[in-house]
Amino acid sequence: MDIQLAKDVRLPMGHARKIEKKTGILLINLGTPDATNYRAMRRYLSQFLSDRRVIELSPLIWQPILQAIILTFRPKKSGHAYDQIWNQAQNESPLRTFTRSQARGLEETFVDHPEIVIDWAMRYGNPSIESRVRAMQQQGCQNILAMALYPQYAASTTATAYDALFDSLKKLRWQPTIRCVAPYYDHPAYIEALAKTVEQRLSQHPHRPDCIVASFHGLPQEYFAKGDPYYCHCAKTTRLLRTRLGMKEDQLIMTFQSRFGPKAWLQPYTDETLKTLAHQGKKSVMVITPGFASDCVETLEEIAIGVKETFMEEGGEAFDCIPCLNDQIGGIDMLAAICRENLHGWIKF
Repeated sequence: MDIQLAKDVRLPMGHARKIEKKTGILLINLGTPDATNYRAMRRYLSQFLSDRRVIELSPLIWQPILQAIILTFRPKKSGHAYDQIWNQAQNESPLRTFTRSQARGLEETFVDHPEIVIDWAMRYGNPSIESRVRAMQQQGCQNILAMALYPQYAASTTATAYDALFDSLKKLRWQPTIRCVAPYYDHPAYIEALAKTVEQRLSQHPHRPDCIVASFHGLPQEYFAKGDPYYCHCAKTTRLLRTRLGMKEDQLIMTFQSRFGPKAWLQPYTDETLKTLAHQGKKSVMVITPGFASDCVETLEEIAIGVKETFMEEGGEAFDCIPCLNDQIGGIDMLAAICRENLHGWIKF
């Protein structure tokens, strides 16, 4: 309830002007380098790989390896990968382009609710979560709904995004009220949006592929052993999508990509699975990446370029990668539906 000041009460010098109370929706994605050159890539990778949620080794052991070895060679390799998919028109990564577009799509969806402010941020790189929280508060947002754009929960993605969000609140005198959207790996609107992208893609092909692969970002097996639910969330997403599409287990299979380092990661591995499928005589495959809300270097370069090359070199003849939900109407409708559910009590629809 707003406090009504008596007419004869004078505000202190410099008192902030009264701003109409608003509610914010903050979309949070993984992150992106500002450019593909060595310095920008090193800065981004250093922030990303220094996160204790991502790399759980002691900094006393990990930081010398990271700073002296990995960040000496990795930025050039990663920069080359980004160069292949960089949005030259806007001089930015596709992840930034699509995340901004998703926020604009939500703005159009909630155009009849001027009390809602939509913004977006990156866990690593720019715009930072802290900068956008401050900007939203300056616009009058006393309530903020945060939505980490990771359908399946992992400590190294969802948790660290919300860690950064709450760390930003420590610096504020007047903290907004925060709600965090739960993982939506089994949400009906999410499964339906995924299914429609598959059906639409299949309708564009004269022949049905021999197999569809649902490739999720990988995770070290030891993280799963410690209690991370990520694998279970991915498995349920795959099962629900398979059921919705009326497919059998060998028609839609689950794999994991993007492993890093010598330790074992969640299996089966995407690249190795595609080799096996080719050796089994599967000539045509289609890949969908349900764990990514937006197309990025992992989908556009690693899968659509790298894994495709692997499959074709091993004997495959046709390879197709289904775009992420991105800013498609179905994807925006899904985000809006989940946001509406989480805004109850704050906004009347």
